[in-house]
Amino acid sequence: MASEEASLRALESLMTEFFHNCTTNERKREIEELLNNFAQQIGAWRFCLYFLSSTRNDYVMMYSLTVFENLINKMWLGVPSQDKMEIRSCLPKLLLAHHKTLPYFIRNKLCKVIVDIGRQDWPMFYHDFFTNILQLIQSPVTTPLGLIMLKTTSEELACPREDLSVARKEELRKLLLDQVQTVLGLLTGILESIWDKHSVTAATPPPSPTSGESGDLLSSLLQSPSAAKLLNQPIPILDTESEYICSLALECLAHLFSWIPLSTSITPSLLTTIFHFARFGCDTRVRKMSSVNGSSQNSVLGQERGRLGVLAMSCINELMSKNCVPMEFEEYLLRMFQQTFYLLQKITKENNAHTVKSRLEELDESYIEKFTDFLRLFVSVHLRRIESYSQFPVVEFLALLFKYTFHQPTHEGYFSCLDIWTLFLDYLTSKIKSRLADKEAVLNRYEDALVLLLTEVLNRIQFRYNQAQLEELDDETLDDDQTEWQRYLRQSLEVVAKVMELLPTHAFSTLFPVLQDNLEVYLGLQQFVVTSGTGHRLNITAENDCRRLHCSLRDLSSLLQAVGRLAEYFIGDVFAARFNDALTVVERLVKVTLYGSQIKLYNIETAVPSVLKPDLIDVHAQSLAALQAYAHWLAQFYSEVHRQNPEQFISLVSTALEAITPLISSKVQEKLLLSACHLLVSLATTVRPVFLISIPAVQKVFNRITDTSAQRLPDKAQVLVCRALSNVLLLPWPNLPESEQQWAVRSTNHASLISALTREYRQLKSNAILPQRKVQLEDTKVIIHQTLSVLEDIVESISGESTKSRQICYQSLQESVQVSLALFPAFIHQSDVTDEMLSFFLTLFQGLRVQMGVPFTEQIIQTFLNMFTREQLAESILHEGSTGCRVVEKFLKILQVVVQEPGQVFKPFLPSVISLCMEQVYPIIAERSSPDVKAELFELLFRVLHHNWRYFFKSSVLASVQRGVGEEQMENEAQFSAIMQAFGQSFLQPDIHLFKQNLFYLETLNTKQKLYHKKIFRTTMLFQFVNVLLQVLVHKSHDLLQEEIGIATYNMASVDFDGFYSAFLPEFLASCDGVDSNQKNVLGRNFKMDRDLPSFTQNVHRLVNDLRYYRLCNDSLPPGTVKL
Repeated sequence: MASEEASLRALESLMTEFFHNCTTNERKREIEELLNNFAQQIGAWRFCLYFLSSTRNDYVMMYSLTVFENLINKMWLGVPSQDKMEIRSCLPKLLLAHHKTLPYFIRNKLCKVIVDIGRQDWPMFYHDFFTNILQLIQSPVTTPLGLIMLKTTSEELACPREDLSVARKEELRKLLLDQVQTVLGLLTGILESIWDKHSVTAATPPPSPTSGESGDLLSSLLQSPSAAKLLNQPIPILDTESEYICSLALECLAHLFSWIPLSTSITPSLLTTIFHFARFGCDTRVRKMSSVNGSSQNSVLGQERGRLGVLAMSCINELMSKNCVPMEFEEYLLRMFQQTFYLLQKITKENNAHTVKSRLEELDESYIEKFTDFLRLFVSVHLRRIESYSQFPVVEFLALLFKYTFHQPTHEGYFSCLDIWTLFLDYLTSKIKSRLADKEAVLNRYEDALVLLLTEVLNRIQFRYNQAQLEELDDETLDDDQTEWQRYLRQSLEVVAKVMELLPTHAFSTLFPVLQDNLEVYLGLQQFVVTSGTGHRLNITAENDCRRLHCSLRDLSSLLQAVGRLAEYFIGDVFAARFNDALTVVERLVKVTLYGSQIKLYNIETAVPSVLKPDLIDVHAQSLAALQAYAHWLAQFYSEVHRQNPEQFISLVSTALEAITPLISSKVQEKLLLSACHLLVSLATTVRPVFLISIPAVQKVFNRITDTSAQRLPDKAQVLVCRALSNVLLLPWPNLPESEQQWAVRSTNHASLISALTREYRQLKSNAILPQRKVQLEDTKVIIHQTLSVLEDIVESISGESTKSRQICYQSLQESVQVSLALFPAFIHQSDVTDEMLSFFLTLFQGLRVQMGVPFTEQIIQTFLNMFTREQLAESILHEGSTGCRVVEKFLKILQVVVQEPGQVFKPFLPSVISLCMEQVYPIIAERSSPDVKAELFELLFRVLHHNWRYFFKSSVLASVQRGVGEEQMENEAQFSAIMQAFGQSFLQPDIHLFKQNLFYLETLNTKQKLYHKKIFRTTMLFQFVNVLLQVLVHKSHDLLQEEIGIATYNMASVDFDGFYSAFLPEFLASCDGVDSNQKNVLGRNFKMDRDLPSFTQNVHRLVNDLRYYRLCNDSLPPGTVKL
C-alpha cells in the first residue's frame, strides 16, 4: 500500500502545483505530460480506485475519473474481463458510500462513468445496470441519486455519440424503450406523492377575492368542474429536499420526452401532475412570502419554486414540439391545451391589487420565455388540429393571448408575442385561400380580435400612447442593418399589413384618421414660421410644446411608413373597388411633400435643433418614400385614364415633381435628397407618363445634371438622377403604339445627355498613354469612378427592357465603351481601376451584348485574354489582396456570360477560355487554401460543360441509334478529363461552400446531360469520385453535407450497381487501414445489396459509422494485443 499512498501524496502535490497561479506554462506542460503517461499505463485504474476512496482533493478525484472515462470509452475492448468485473462492482459501491459527501460535479462525473460502462456492457455483461437505477429511485434515501443516474442514462444511451456501432445504437434504443413505461410510472409516482403529501398539510387559506373569478371561461376550457377545482387548489409549500427531488424528476422527464415517441405510456395522470408543477411558475404568492419574511433563505426558496415551474413548462414544450401526433394521443393534447390556458388565464387575470403587467413582471423571466415558446408551438404546430374541436374556444384563447402580448414586461417578450400573431395571421390567410367558399364565416369569427389587435399594435408604435417604452428603444446602433427602433417598427407594421390583407376596409378606416390627426399638426406648422435675419425660424419655444411636437412628428413618420407598407393592397384586382381610399391617400401625400419642399422645413431654425430638425427632415423623407410606394398604383391609374380625362393624374404627377426638384441639390441633407431621387426614379421607371419630359421641373433637373459648372451631387444621388433621366428617354411609354413613341427625338436627346455626362471621361483617351504624375493619376481615377458608376447603372436598369431601348442606349454609349477598352491596358496594374472597368464591361455583356455586335465583342474578349497573362493573373491573385481577386473574378464572370451564349458566334473562344482556366488560373489557385476565385472558376467550368456539351460529346441522336449507346464520339478528351480532375481535387479541400457548389454542378450535369453514364466517366472516373465522397464521410470533414453526399454517391453507384457491389466495395474495404480482415467482412456483409435510394444511403451511413467505430476500438487496444 505504501506505493499507493506515496503516489497519492505525489499526485496531490502535482495537482496543487498545476493549479497554482505562480506555475509557469512550461511547468504545466511537463505536469500534463506526466499525468497523461501515467493514465496510459495498463493497470493505472487500480491506483485511481485507491485515490478516489482515499483523497478529499477535488482535482485528484476529477483526474482519477478522467482516467476511468478514457479507459471505458477508448480502451475497454482490451481490458481483461476479470478487471472489468472488478471495476463494475467497485465504482457503484464507491458512489453509494460517498454520494452524500462528494461535491456535486464529482458525483455527476462518477455517475457518467458508471453509465458509460452500461453503454458498453448492458445487458450482456452488466445485467443489473438498469435495475440498480430503478432500485435507487425507489429507495427514499437514494432517490436523488437514482434520478441523476436515470437522466445521465437517457442522455448517453438514447442519443449516443458515434463511438458505438449502428447495431449497438439500435439495440440500446430498443432496450430503453422497453423500460419507458416503468420509468414514467415511477416518475409520476414520485411527483404525485410529494404533491399530495404537502397538499394535505398545507393549511386551507381563507377564500381569496380572486378565487371566485374563474367563471364561465374556465369551465368552457375544462368541461369538468372537478378538473377546475383540482387546478384551483392552493400550491403546496415544499421543503428543500422535496423541491430538489421534484426538479430532478422534471429534468428527467424533459430529457425523456425529447426522444420517446408520443404514446399512451404518457398517461393523463402524468400530464396533470406536470401541470400542477407548471403552476409554481405563475404563483406570485411564493415571491410575496419570500420578500415578506425577508430572510435570504426564503427568497432563494422562492426562486427554486419558480424554477420548478420553468422545468415543468420545458416538459410540456418538449411534447408540444412533436408534429407527429398519433390518433390516440390527440385527446391528451386537447387536455394539455386546456390546462395550459387555465395557466394563461391565471397569469393574465386582473384584480384590484394587480395590473396584468405587474403580475407578469413578478414572474421569473425564463418562465415567461417558456410560456411564450408554448404559445408559439401551439399556434404553429397544433392550431389547425385543435381549431376543429367545437369544445375548444379559440376566440377566448385569442383574447387571453391579446392580454398576454400587450402586457409583456420586456421588448424581447413583446417581439416574441408579435411573432406568434404573425404565425396566426399567416395561418388564417392560407386557410381562407384554401376555403374561399366560407371565407366570410371564418373572417366574421375572428374580425373583432383582428381589429383589436390592429388598433393596439398601432397604439404601441405611437409616442402619443407609448412614449415611455418607445424612448427606451435605441435608434443609433445598427444590428443586422437595422436599429432596435427600426426593428420594432418593422415588426409592428408587418402585423398591420397582414391584418390589412384580411380586413382591408377596417384596417384603412382605423389607420387613416390617426394619420390625418398628425398631418393636421404638421401642416399647421406654417403659421409658426417667422422670417428672421438669417432665414426662417419655427416660433415654437415652450419646452412642453417642443416635446409634444417631437412626439407628433415621430408618430407621423411611423404612420407614413405604415401607409406606404399598405400600398400593395390597393392595386391589381382590387384597384377599382378601393380606388377612392387610395386616391385620398395619394392626394394627401402629394400635398404633404409639396408643403415640405415649399416652406423648406428641412432648413428651418428651431428651438431644439438637435431634436426637431432631424424630426422634420425624417417626416419629409418618409412622405416622399410613402408616395414612392404608390408608384405601381399611379401606373395602374395612368393605364385606366390615359384615353379619357387624365387631368387628375397629370396634376398628381406634376405636383409631385414640383415637390421633388427643389430637393435635388447638394445643399440638401443626404437622407432627404436620396428619398427625392428614389421617387423621381420610380416616376420615370414605373409610371412612365408620356408628358414627363415636357414638365418644366424635369427639364430643370436635366439642365442641372448636364451643367458642368454646377456642383456635382453626392455619388449615390448623382447615379439615381442620371438613371431617372436616362429612363425618361429610353423606356417605352405605356399604352401607346410603336409609331407614337417618338424614338428619333428621344434618341438624339439621350445621345446628348450621355455626351454631357461623359465629356471629361472621353478626353482621357488622348492622355492615357502618357505616364502620369501622382496627383494627376488620382484626378483621373476620380473621373473614371464617377463616370463608370453612372454608366454601369444606366445599362443595368435598361438590361431587361425592349430591344429598341437597348439599341438607343448602346448608340449613346458606344464612344465611351471604346474609350474604356483603350484605357484598360494603361491601368492593368491599378487593380482598383481595373475592378471598376471590368464591372462596367460585365454589365455591358449581361445587358447589351447583342447590341455590341460580334466583331466588337470579339475584340473586347481578345484584349482581355491578351492582358491577363499568367504573370498578370498571379500578380492579381497573389499580391493585390481582395481587389486583385475581385478583378479576376469579374473577368471570369464575363467569360461565363460568353460561354453561355447560344449559337455558334462565340464558340471559337472555347479552346482559349478552357486553356486560360486550366493552364493559367487553376494552377495558381489549386493549392491555396483561400476560397477566392475558386467559386467563379468552377462556375465557369460548369457553364463551359453545361452549355457546350457537344464540344466534348459530338454524337447526334441518329448516330447513337445506329452505333448503339456503347461508343459515344468523344472530342477534346484531355480537356474534359482535366476539368473533371479539378472537380475531384476540390472535394479534398476543406472549403464546405465550394464542396457543396461543385457537388451540385456534377449532379446537374448528370440530370441534364447524363454525365455519370458517359463512357469516359464510367470507365475512368466513376469509382474514383465515389471513393473520394466516402472518404469525406469517414473523415467527417463536411458533416453538414451528409445528405447531399449520400445522394450523389447513390446516383454515381446506380450507373453500375454490379460493378459497385462486386468490385468497388470489396476494393474500398480492402484498402481501409485501421481495421482487421474480420471487421472488413462484417462491414461488407452489413452493406446489403439494396438498389433503392433510402436503403442505399442508410447502408452508406452505417458503413461510415461502423468503420469509424472499429478504428476507434482498434486504436484503444493495448499494444501487442493478439486478436483471434
